[in-house]
Amino acid sequence: MTQPVPSPCTSVCRMDEASGLCAGCLRTLDEIAVWSLLDDGEKRAVWVELDRRRERLRPTPVARLPVEDAA
Repeated sequence: MTQPVPSPCTSVCRMDEASGLCAGCLRTLDEIAVWSLLDDGEKRAVWVELDRRRERLRPTPVARLPVEDAA
C-alpha cells in the first residue's frame, strides 16, 4: 500500500496579495480549497507546480564586487 500524498501546508497561512500565493506553502486559494478532493495524482501535480514556483521565486544571488584593502 502506498503512503498518502502529504499536504504542503506549513502552518504559515498568510496569503500574499501581490502573488495570490500562500506565504507558507505557495499554493493558491483554489489549490488549498480543493486539496482534500484531489486524487493522489492530482496532489502530486500540485507538488510539482509548487517546486516550479519555489524555483521561480528563489532570490538570485547578488554578485559581490571585490573590496579593496583600505590599508
